[in-house]
Amino acid sequence: MEKSIETRVAELEQQIFLCKNVLSFDEASMFLHLSKSYLYKLTSGNLIPHYKPQGKMLYFEKAELETWLRQNPVKTQAQIEQEAQAYTLNRPLKK
Repeated sequence: MEKSIETRVAELEQQIFLCKNVLSFDEASMFLHLSKSYLYKLTSGNLIPHYKPQGKMLYFEKAELETWLRQNPVKTQAQIEQEAQAYTLNRPLKK
């Protein structure tokens, strides 16, 4: 079965999008799966790394967005138990 032209164009656009290092506002919104209004709120509050080279258009570095997404990781139960065990074993005994 041959793919339609629309499908092929969409696939090519996706491949180009994945290769880009600098994203526009709309692309960053899609990449982060955030609404444009929420992304604007994050940028206006300086809560997300972004660039305004000429004072108007917003741009984002993809690597910085990936780092931003990885903030505040949630530990697994196994990680919490391992840290508790390490803390207990390394704690000096009180007299």
